Amino acid sequence: MSEAGGGRGCGSSVPQRAPWSLVAATAAFCLVSATSVWTAGAAPMSREERQKLGNQVLEMFDHAYGNYMEHAYPADELMPLTCRGRVRGQEPSRGDVDDALGKFSLTLIDSLDTLVVLNKTKEFEDAVRKVLRDVNLDNDVVVSVFETNIRVLGGLLGGHSLAIMLKEKGEYMQWYNDELLQMAKQLGYKLLPAFNTTSGLPYPREYARKALDFLWEKRQRSSNLVGVTINIHTGDWVRKDSGVGAGIDSYYEYLLKAYVLLGDDSFLERFNTHYDAIMRYISQPPLLLDVHIHKPMLNARTWMDALLAFFPGLQVLKGDIRPAIETHEMLYQVIKKHNFLPEAFTTDFRVHWAQHPLRPEFAESTYFLYKATGDPYYLEVGKTLIENLNKYARVPCGFAAMKDVRTGSHEDRMDSFFLAEMFKYLYLLFADKEDIIFDIEDYIFTTEAHLLPLWLSTTNQSISKKNTTSEYTELDDSNFDWTCPNTQILFPNDPLYAQSIREPLKNVVDKSCPRGIIRVREESFRSGAKPPLRARDFMATNPEHLEILKKMGVSLIHLKDGRVQLVQHAIQAASSIDAEDGLRFMQEMIELSSQQQKEQQLPPRAVQIVSHPFFGRVVLTAGPAQFGLDLSKHKETRGFVASSKPYNGCSELTNPEAVMGKIALIQRGQCMFAEKARNIQNAGAIGGIVIDDNEGSSSDTAPLFQMAGDGKDTDDIKIPMLFLFSKEGSIILDAIREYEEVEVLLSDKAKDRDPEMENEEQPSSENDSQSAEQITSSSQEVDLVDQGSPEESSLNSQPESLSPADTDNAASVSPSEQISNPMENHETTSLDGECTDLDNQLQEQSETEEDSNPNVSWGKKVQPIDSILADWNEDIEAFEMMEKDEL
Repeated sequence: MSEAGGGRGCGSSVPQRAPWSLVAATAAFCLVSATSVWTAGAAPMSREERQKLGNQVLEMFDHAYGNYMEHAYPADELMPLTCRGRVRGQEPSRGDVDDALGKFSLTLIDSLDTLVVLNKTKEFEDAVRKVLRDVNLDNDVVVSVFETNIRVLGGLLGGHSLAIMLKEKGEYMQWYNDELLQMAKQLGYKLLPAFNTTSGLPYPREYARKALDFLWEKRQRSSNLVGVTINIHTGDWVRKDSGVGAGIDSYYEYLLKAYVLLGDDSFLERFNTHYDAIMRYISQPPLLLDVHIHKPMLNARTWMDALLAFFPGLQVLKGDIRPAIETHEMLYQVIKKHNFLPEAFTTDFRVHWAQHPLRPEFAESTYFLYKATGDPYYLEVGKTLIENLNKYARVPCGFAAMKDVRTGSHEDRMDSFFLAEMFKYLYLLFADKEDIIFDIEDYIFTTEAHLLPLWLSTTNQSISKKNTTSEYTELDDSNFDWTCPNTQILFPNDPLYAQSIREPLKNVVDKSCPRGIIRVREESFRSGAKPPLRARDFMATNPEHLEILKKMGVSLIHLKDGRVQLVQHAIQAASSIDAEDGLRFMQEMIELSSQQQKEQQLPPRAVQIVSHPFFGRVVLTAGPAQFGLDLSKHKETRGFVASSKPYNGCSELTNPEAVMGKIALIQRGQCMFAEKARNIQNAGAIGGIVIDDNEGSSSDTAPLFQMAGDGKDTDDIKIPMLFLFSKEGSIILDAIREYEEVEVLLSDKAKDRDPEMENEEQPSSENDSQSAEQITSSSQEVDLVDQGSPEESSLNSQPESLSPADTDNAASVSPSEQISNPMENHETTSLDGECTDLDNQLQEQSETEEDSNPNVSWGKKVQPIDSILADWNEDIEAFEMMEKDEL
């Protein structure tokens, strides 16, 4: 606690012209002092248990950081499945996500201040020496300005601020002479040319004040909202939807924290103006749904992305606790359902994008809510996060991102922000003040959780500044609250305040009717109006129906190949009500199509290596077969693997004794999948894994498909059959060469690991670790013959009529016009407001729903409906934005 704030109580007004040290210190004091308010509610957690959990966090960090330093440094990031460093240019390109990598030992720099927070001062001093000795900023590489700014520049500044703190204490860093600060300055100069644009906005790969001023001026004046994507040269909005998640989240965080750190009143004014608009239009408790900046009463999408999980924490800093508790609880229910927060999920809480790259935003909000309420409930939430990370993401060489939260499959990825943020927030959640070697309240967290000292606000200024570059004549000054949150108002004498807010939401994910929790606007009800057109009644040859479609903003497009596409542009609808009717119509059409394809659309399966030294940690996502044992309806198949002879499995096996009672490995090609299955079944195999014969093929670059029958009756095939690409199949083959005996589990989703077997685990060698690579599926295709290419399968519809089955590929958008995205999920509420059984729908649809792949070319493929929906232009842009914007 800084000296300036020592005499102020929470709830006291801060004069608008008070020295900024007073404002900053009072804000810090109020946040930490609120912890003492809660003494009841959830069962209190003992100090011993909190210490135990804190020590567990330290061990987890050591596991991640130690493996990075051993197997990856000086590379930017660790690939935890293959136990090697990710070096840009030496690994297959992942697109824009690789723009965070600049060959500057990203993970080490991003972890600097985490080492100090976790009281690892000796390791910190060693790390700083390595940065100064090894890191070179003169690399000829194109990088993301945003990621480099928040991770590298922020990491250097955070490391510098704690280095001088340690130096002042007199024990460590006595040799330090602002070297990290000089590196940060050097990097900043290298980033400046990116701001040399017409608008002053940087190329996305700091004249930050000018950029913020420009964004403020480009807000939509009637709604006070800003879009997600802007043309940096013309200043025109490219995407006119607005939310609090991907692509826009850090903007709001910058405004409020820039006010805290710099003391400029205009930043708070702007934040409050935007916040008022967010709560008016985007907040639909407990949801946060994107809207159109020009038509803010119209939702732009029916799904949410994981990055919005930071917002409850920002609301805590704002002092708006109730909606923070509501949204956080909703997110926690989603996590309890899927173990992690999917990259995107629908308003009825089904998976939209199944990845989870170990994002820290939910942990961040959990920490801030605990600091604001002192409610031990949030300690239990943190405990759940720790357990899930260790149970599902921990691998021998670190922690691996989840490629699919439904199957439990992994991705060979451990982003630097995982060490920079996740362990920092989890440790602070359980730590007492005496567990930290400095006062955390003297610092503010950046968007990457790097620590900047609050005393920066008093440097070269004696009073807070007032911006003079813009006019705010239309602003209502009554909106600007200059007081510190008063805990007696935030938490009225009811010690169960937070619990009373959470209680109505505890079953929202599993039992609530989805539309029932969305704010229903009055204009949605039209007394006596003609019922809207239903998908089951639609006829493409009916002129009246075509006119209704036009009114709803739906266009009918006849393609050259005979297929028909339906496209909705909500902005072209006659009214917001017609746009909603169009949304329902498109969703109904998708559901009808989906029902007809239900038998063909099989979910991905899992191949889990359960023998030593893997013990279930290696999960490979496999393509299913449309014949043989259905793993979703029967118990999983477990057994040792053996290669068949001949390896293609296209004739009677010559080594039946080798595959008897085992799972046979066979190579793709030269005959039908069903023929292979019959041959290994006749030899006594209990299952089969077909490995692609295209060397180097991988689910990272090719869509995963399901194996079809041979056009004959396949009821005679009783064993389960799964498909792996070459890259993933080689993991099993390498394991056989290394260990001879390899046991796998074939199932519909990954199973929990065997604790008893894990206790017997021996340390893995480097070769062991390099075998432990994961894959996942991003979409599916049907391959009828085990020789054809994916493009051989297509679905055609007649141009003169449109049946429900014709619409599975009939979902597209115009890149230049698309505003809304109405078809991402299947609504479970009928037009008359009746609520269907969400539990049954979640069981039948959510767990088998394929996650989207923005890179799939779907024009001639039979694909799951969600893969088609992912090809909507807005989804692609949003996904790319999420990959760029780690916070």
